[in-house]
Amino acid sequence: MSLKLPGNPNSGLFKQGYQVHSNTDGAINRNIQACREISKMISTSIGPCGKNKIIVNNLSKIFITNDAATILRELDVVHPAVKVLVMNSEQQEEEMGDNTNYVLVLGGELLNLAEKLVVLGLTPTEIIQGYKMANKFAIKELENLVIDKLNNFDDKSELMKIIKPVIMSKQYGQEDIISELVVTAVQHVMPKGNPQSFNVDSVRVVKIMGGALPNSFVIKGMVFPREPESQLKRINQTAKVAIFNCPVDISASETKGTVLLHNADEMMNFSKGEEDELHKVIKEIHDSGVKVIVAGQGIGELALHFMNKYNLLVLKVPSKFDLRRICRICGATPLVRLGAPMPEEMGVIDVVECTEIGSDRVTVFKQNKETSLTSTIVIRGATQNNMDDIERAIDDGVASIKSVLRDPRLLPGAGSVESELVKRITNYGEKTPGLLQLGIKKFAEAFEFLPRLLCETSGLDPSEILPRLYASHDDNDSSTLKYGIDIESDNIDDCLLDVTSENIFDSLISKQNAINLATEAVCTILSVDQIIVAKKAGGPAMPKQPKPGNWDQAD
Repeated sequence: MSLKLPGNPNSGLFKQGYQVHSNTDGAINRNIQACREISKMISTSIGPCGKNKIIVNNLSKIFITNDAATILRELDVVHPAVKVLVMNSEQQEEEMGDNTNYVLVLGGELLNLAEKLVVLGLTPTEIIQGYKMANKFAIKELENLVIDKLNNFDDKSELMKIIKPVIMSKQYGQEDIISELVVTAVQHVMPKGNPQSFNVDSVRVVKIMGGALPNSFVIKGMVFPREPESQLKRINQTAKVAIFNCPVDISASETKGTVLLHNADEMMNFSKGEEDELHKVIKEIHDSGVKVIVAGQGIGELALHFMNKYNLLVLKVPSKFDLRRICRICGATPLVRLGAPMPEEMGVIDVVECTEIGSDRVTVFKQNKETSLTSTIVIRGATQNNMDDIERAIDDGVASIKSVLRDPRLLPGAGSVESELVKRITNYGEKTPGLLQLGIKKFAEAFEFLPRLLCETSGLDPSEILPRLYASHDDNDSSTLKYGIDIESDNIDDCLLDVTSENIFDSLISKQNAINLATEAVCTILSVDQIIVAKKAGGPAMPKQPKPGNWDQAD
């Protein structure tokens, strides 16, 4: 009698083609390994001397950048555990606009150390408990390490404290020029007396090929990289603006019809009727006092003829985001019908002019008020990739203002805070009884990643620099926390710098958020004991195409 072999126990539960990775097969170790790979990839891009990556996305577009948010956005990550880490870093980008790579690399480091604890025999639950206790302690301890705060958002030197270190980590060597541009742009749009209502979208970036970075400048208002469609190119006085989110042309009817024309007169009368109707609409717009028309969609040739006749300036803005910004600046309402706007639907602008930057014609909308509703940084550069990377640095610099508006307290940078956290969390772990202290000590060890990477990427020896950094932080004197790693030092005796005199600070709330998100992602990944992958949707795979060449040839 033959024995029947047992089949797959879940064969009737899921569709055929599903996959199960359980803890017995080493699912946790494989998840940690995958997260370690992405973390290792991003870690070399941390800090001012971080390396760039060349990313070729699925559309074959090339990106050369060290910005973690851009790298992750363009890479198509499919591993479910890595996606958890990536989603948390994306959340950091949304919330704070900076420290995206901090979340990824700290998460990868925590998982790497957790793997060693699993080998020792600790269960994932014990590691998670230890990590959560250490995280709670670290967040509280960060508040005791604050050494400065922003007091006056109208002061240029105060804003430089937070903007310059952020830009330095992306564009080292060019931070002075870029920081100056960002601070000027931010001050143009910072509401006087109410900085909390600052909007990140108020600072725009326009990239114009040619020249070099020192040729870049800031304009109070908006710049559009195209010239007006009309013959009138400049208005130097305050003018009313009408914004249309519909085509400025003869409207087409929804239903089709047939018109029978017997002779040329009927043909002339038919087209003249349409012309008269459009002429009447443009005249109404002109009579309402409008001098500038902004169209979000197409502009007909006949409509343009009549607008030139009435000496109107016409600009086409295809981007709906730019159209929204113009509405905010001018105080206008976008109209979805072609006709004269009501007085409350019109906007006002001080100056509209068409100028030439390099060899490109651009249209500038300027506001002469003390506080503008938008400002534009015009970047000049030799290549598109270079200007794209500078734009990312500017975006991070502007976003850093958003975080300090929520909490103006600042921490020392250059690896100073991390080295202090290693000491303080380790001491906390020593006082914690039981197996949880192993998880707490490993959590402390993970923070060594930042000073170590700063040394490695700048060509210094971590084994010589880190002991000096730890020794510089005297347990009995909180003022010694001001020492960080000097990435430009040539000799070991002068490898530390004073972060307060060099103005190298980190935002407290941004760092707290990053540590929280990294710990949350790590605890989620460690708590997974099975990955069940359903069968992909869709029919059978496409048949393979025959290879070129004669069918009789050997493969």
